[in-house]
Amino acid sequence: MSENQKKVVVFDYGFGNVRSAERALARVGADVEITRDFDRAMNADGLLVPGVGAFSACMDGLKRARGDWIVGRRLAGGRPVMGICVGMQILFERGIEHGVETEGLDEWPGTVGPLKADVVPHMGWNTVEAPEDSRLFAGLDPEARYYFVHSYAAHDWTLEVTNAKIRAPKVTWSTHGERFVAAVENGALWATQFHPEKSGDAGAQLLTNWIETL
Repeated sequence: MSENQKKVVVFDYGFGNVRSAERALARVGADVEITRDFDRAMNADGLLVPGVGAFSACMDGLKRARGDWIVGRRLAGGRPVMGICVGMQILFERGIEHGVETEGLDEWPGTVGPLKADVVPHMGWNTVEAPEDSRLFAGLDPEARYYFVHSYAAHDWTLEVTNAKIRAPKVTWSTHGERFVAAVENGALWATQFHPEKSGDAGAQLLTNWIETL
């Protein structure tokens, strides 16, 4: 590990393609480790939380691995965390799947619910609408496409920042049948609904942008 190389832990709680994330992060120069070790996850420069499958199963797995506590403690200290796919969805207040409501990490208000579209799941490449001053999408073509695989999404963004000293979150949107939240930059907490590790050169640039903030 070089002096300037950033240490990133891919949190291994049983729900996520951790190997793909590891390879993608290593490709862009991070020193990557896959682990659920508490101290390593707490002390890394960046923590990446992947997620695939059901919202409720991911939350159960995260809690068993004390990941909910780790995420909360890191964010309380301004330590960077990035969620991917269901790893983003569980950051919201709750998720509803098949009529079952599950409490999320409640870092952001709002509900993750079924995606209303003619074809579900939303599987494949799609564009996004990112804010012009986004750091996550800096240097990326507005027409760049990213790889999505999901049947549920956050459809609204309701978090309001009233303190002028706190930077307002930057929210990126995409559309499949209806508009949904595709990415969020909120202080130390960033997340994407799509899979940057499966999104080719655009995804690599996005991960580079995140690592450069660590």
